[in-house]
Amino acid sequence: MALIPLVYLVLRTGQGGLGAWLETVATERTARLATTSLLLAVVVTAACLLIGVGAAWLVTRSNTPGRRALAVLMALPLAVPSYVAAFTWVSVADLWTTDPGTRFEGFVAASVVLTLYTYPYVYLPVAVALVRVDPAQEEVARSLGRGPLHTLLTVTLPQVRPAIAGGALLAVLYVLADFGAVSILRLDTFTRAVFTAFSAGFNRQGALTLATLLVLVTVLVLTVEGRTRRAGARFSGTHVTRPARAADLGVWRWAGSAALAAVLLAALGVPALSLVRWMTSGTSGADAVGRLWDAAAGSLTASLLGALLTMLLALPVGILAARHPGRLSRALERAAYLAHSLPGVVVGLSLVFFGVTVALPLYQTTWLLALGYATLFLPLGVGAVASAAAQAPPSLEEAASALGRSPAEVFRRVTLPLTLPGIGAGAALVFLTAMKELPATLLLRPTGMDTLATRLWSATAIGRYAEAAPYALVLVALAAVPTWLIVRRSGILPAAGEREPLRPVRIDETGATDLLEGVKA
Repeated sequence: MALIPLVYLVLRTGQGGLGAWLETVATERTARLATTSLLLAVVVTAACLLIGVGAAWLVTRSNTPGRRALAVLMALPLAVPSYVAAFTWVSVADLWTTDPGTRFEGFVAASVVLTLYTYPYVYLPVAVALVRVDPAQEEVARSLGRGPLHTLLTVTLPQVRPAIAGGALLAVLYVLADFGAVSILRLDTFTRAVFTAFSAGFNRQGALTLATLLVLVTVLVLTVEGRTRRAGARFSGTHVTRPARAADLGVWRWAGSAALAAVLLAALGVPALSLVRWMTSGTSGADAVGRLWDAAAGSLTASLLGALLTMLLALPVGILAARHPGRLSRALERAAYLAHSLPGVVVGLSLVFFGVTVALPLYQTTWLLALGYATLFLPLGVGAVASAAAQAPPSLEEAASALGRSPAEVFRRVTLPLTLPGIGAGAALVFLTAMKELPATLLLRPTGMDTLATRLWSATAIGRYAEAAPYALVLVALAAVPTWLIVRRSGILPAAGEREPLRPVRIDETGATDLLEGVKA
């Protein structure tokens, strides 16, 4: 299913031949779009790594004040769609300036907005990895005389390098495929150029050619990420017997809290200020509550179906990648990422073509929209399933097989229950991302169906921000629920209070007997 857009691209661009493809690619405008898109991806990903890795370490490995609340709040920007963030930032910036020449737009503006709402893709997996990694190697390094910073850079971070690389990959692909933020902030990238060409209808062949360049860039990114993942040490979540002790930052712990609070103020405070301002200015149009309810129902229905279908498709690929690593499983896993970097409009058009020519009963139904979500967000489900399956000990499955259970029964009674946490986390992440998806929803929704994202876009496109504010507020509120569930189920919330260091204790003969009986039980 993830390869449907690629087949569509090959068929359409192949009609013009290699000469026409090269003629479109070898232009100054294409070079400019490529430079801007790649530079934006590099800048945003670097900033996301700095914020995401730093925040993950502060809330999981330090005595930063308020880290329980910060652990949840640092993930909440994931619930804010990039186009909502962009129009709220523009709205707030317009309050402070009346000079059109200083409008909040361009490369710097896009870098700031995309960083603030993309870093959770790095923060969440790195925080989970830091919680689950065995602290024994760090303690050995400290006992050999290495300082805290040296230990962090040479021991701790190399152990969670796969999580860092995976988060960076998601950040890169998100930036390459983003349309809403760059469109509102008026920055020409591959995605905006593709959408403009399609919406204007004057050069669809050129738009598809630009989309093929995105696929080539994605292949390059996946190759680099794959080598980074293989070069890094694999962290283990199955042998950790005790949590790591929190590092004492001294007076610098307040600076850590202040830095995280500043990020949250920019990421959550600006949208909140803008939405409250527009909400208090009133809404336009009759039956606003009824239309809001219909849009919310459409978003929930389509997103739930999309999450269900995505996880059904992701389950076999994720388990295969975790239990049977090899060239085939690695190729299947990487293939799922290719469509994730494509603009939603390309995925939408490819599935319209698929529905009209191959699966006509699905055309103009909610199931085709759900299939579009599954095609776009399959990597999110595959990554969650593969991670959960890799952390579950295979010895349990081997023991079940040795006891005479059939492969199907082993899967149903052992593998599937062990993978359920990953399935739940992946479903929540896909549901959250599908709620925010805009271009594919505009193309694939059935006639007469509206979602919060489409209503919001329609209102902001004509400058009716007061009408758009309720849709944005409800969309963010609904998306915050799966975000909170992901954080709660991930295990990154630190325990209440500081962890006490381990101390040697004396155990008498009676206590030793009780201890042995407990171990046997």
